[in-house]
Amino acid sequence: MANVLQLIPDAEPDEMMYLHMLMEPMNDMQAGMFASMYRSRRKEPTMILLLTLVGFLGIAGINRFMLGQMGMGILYFLTAGFCFIGVIVDLVNHKKLTSEYNQKQAFEVANMMRAMGQL
Repeated sequence: MANVLQLIPDAEPDEMMYLHMLMEPMNDMQAGMFASMYRSRRKEPTMILLLTLVGFLGIAGINRFMLGQMGMGILYFLTAGFCFIGVIVDLVNHKKLTSEYNQKQAFEVANMMRAMGQL
């Protein structure tokens, strides 16, 4: 089994545990392909934090657009992040939002590999 830390060194600890669980049945070649596909889709918590901070400049919701939450992004943009309350909540929860997005992406990549017959 491939080492998750070697393949995805910038993963957060909770993300690493989830990836380890997904990659456990994979051989080294499959894990390398999974890591390559996943790394192109994952988001960094620092980037989401910076995009959330942009919300205080009047462009609220960019972080939600980056996380694939189009409806919330539009709502934040039109309401100035619910009068900045939503922006503050997102600042506090940026790691959780990023982790949920990354787990969803990892699950989708694993399912895509299964559908292609790679697993």
